[in-house]
Amino acid sequence: MYKIFFILQIIVSALLVVFILLQQRGTALGGAFGQEGGAYFKKRGAEKMIFRTSVILAILFVLLSLLNIIIT
Repeated sequence: MYKIFFILQIIVSALLVVFILLQQRGTALGGAFGQEGGAYFKKRGAEKMIFRTSVILAILFVLLSLLNIIIT
């Protein structure tokens, strides 16, 4: 049982890293050189789905971590 949670935790952590890296920021590299970035207020479409999926994966990762602590 311990190995199943351990493998699930590894898979969830890899997916979490991928989804966090897929998220975009509004200013990108232009902010480093003094450009004004256009502000946006709402996430839409794929950006919203990626954000929600990363939140769900983060919660799932924490729950799996707690289960691993309780089981061992």
